[in-house]
Amino acid sequence: MGELVSKHDIRQKIWKRMTEKNVGRFPFPLQNRIPNFKGAEQAAQLFTTLDVYQRAEVVKVNPDAPQLPLRQRILKDHKILLIPTPRLRAGFIMIRPEWVPEGEERKAASIKHMKSYGTEIPLTQIPPIDLFVAGSVAVHEDGRRIGKGEGYSDREYAILRELGQPVIPAATTVHSIQVTRDDLPRDSYDLPLDWIVTEKEIIQTDTPYRKPEGIVWDEVTEEEKNEMPVLLEVWNLKHHSNE
Repeated sequence: MGELVSKHDIRQKIWKRMTEKNVGRFPFPLQNRIPNFKGAEQAAQLFTTLDVYQRAEVVKVNPDAPQLPLRQRILKDHKILLIPTPRLRAGFIMIRPEWVPEGEERKAASIKHMKSYGTEIPLTQIPPIDLFVAGSVAVHEDGRRIGKGEGYSDREYAILRELGQPVIPAATTVHSIQVTRDDLPRDSYDLPLDWIVTEKEIIQTDTPYRKPEGIVWDEVTEEEKNEMPVLLEVWNLKHHSNE
């Protein structure tokens, strides 16, 4: 176990290491984002060999650059792709494989074009999700994960649970440099990973940590509800349906 350092320090360390080792790729700088990496295609290819992937019909993937090859593969493999809109402002975009002409999977899976191939779906119409893919800055082999610091993947997962989805397996693709031995700090609302896939290997974490069961409403500020209308929507759905 390394010494306990802050999430901020670990992010800076990983971004710096990726830059120094020249394993990052466009968009630059790598800082303050889910860093794209050389080998993202190899990681996506390895990812598709997971049983949980092969059985999945609906896969939710984060909208960041390093997961583009995976989003492309999901459509090629005739699975339904769910992509959260940036900052979850409009909830989720659903792209069905039959909506994408052959050869246009990469374009359809890109942030720029996803809306023209897919459709925004109301929270109440999200299909059961079989696999949840989160972008990561740093990960530990025991499933602990650190994102870029805005908490979107943790929130998305909590929202899906809040809407009645069962526990969904969670995974990420990263460069092997992003797998750290540092003792990553962890909050109760953080989403632990079941699989970490790098350009070289698949790590099954057998994580001891529990996944979020819903939103910790005490942690949600009014400002966040306004910035993420989807939170307000979930709050209203939950509270009105209980009346």
